[in-house]
Amino acid sequence: MTIKYSNHFLRKLEDLLSETTYTLRYEKGNFRSGWCILNEHQVIVVNKYYAVDGKINCLLDIIKTIDIDTERLTSKNKNFYSELAQTELEL
Repeated sequence: MTIKYSNHFLRKLEDLLSETTYTLRYEKGNFRSGWCILNEHQVIVVNKYYAVDGKINCLLDIIKTIDIDTERLTSKNKNFYSELAQTELEL
């Protein structure tokens, strides 16, 4: 799978995360890595001033670090998630 740095690909990542137990928010802040996860509240915060490619890279990093229950995902997002997992080696 090729990662395309476009708004469409960003929306696909956001849609995938919307089916998890985490809430994704774009906020301003001085994040050392551009994002943070508040595990107690299951909130993911990404720097809202990042360009599309920066947001995509942050979301890809986040997806690698959190546990995603695939049973909660629609079949479309299960396929997308498995493609991302296979691509992970190339990232």
